Amino acid sequence: MRPYILAETNWKKIKESSFDLAVLPWGACEAHNYHLPYGTDIIEADHIAAESARLAWEKGAKVIVLPAIPFGVNTGQLDVTLDMNMYPSTQLLVLRDVVDVLNRHRMYKLIILNSHGGNDFKTMIRELGAQFPNMFISQCNWYQALDQKLFFENKDDHAGEMETSLLLYLRPDLVQPLTEAADGSAKKFAFTAIREGWAWAERQWTKVTDSTGVGDPRQATKEKGEKYFKAVTEKVATFIQQVAKSDRNSFYE
Repeated sequence: MRPYILAETNWKKIKESSFDLAVLPWGACEAHNYHLPYGTDIIEADHIAAESARLAWEKGAKVIVLPAIPFGVNTGQLDVTLDMNMYPSTQLLVLRDVVDVLNRHRMYKLIILNSHGGNDFKTMIRELGAQFPNMFISQCNWYQALDQKLFFENKDDHAGEMETSLLLYLRPDLVQPLTEAADGSAKKFAFTAIREGWAWAERQWTKVTDSTGVGDPRQATKEKGEKYFKAVTEKVATFIQQVAKSDRNSFYE
């Protein structure tokens, strides 16, 4: 039993404990090229949340990891078979209920550990922050915590070298041989403003990529995945520790 994982602990331990911070892993269930499982984002969210919490716990952070939410926003992939879509409006309702539970039990800090690029909780956090003024709510995109160039040859957008390396380290039993993976080539928008990053529109996935992958996975290795996993969990753990141990009056310098 890991005392910082809610799903593994029990009522006796919980009622004898107090927690300063909850972590909510949030993933998605969607196709990841031909070689990675649909649950890739969920697996990453679960493992990164658990290991980051362990590191923070061992340094005195009173943190509890909630069960992962397995469905994300996949409105650009509605025609991909069994890509499970949860609309942002539904996510807001789910998140509000989670925040309500935490607030009721005087656990006033929440980090959403986001594992899916289609999820964006910023506007939800603004709304819930107004409704629950005691709560500190943060979105943490672990995949943006480190420069991928320090670890990988090819930048990963979806099911590329980074995610494939992570899964080779975390769940190699679920990774198909890389000879079965497509090269992850993808089209880009024709509009200059979107290419430059100061305008945005949702991609229609099957018009962008034939394989559902964006990013070349073929140089992925277990060793790269292990190195990256250890580095990213250490960085996320530092954030968890800082939030858990900070008084509300010391959030700003």
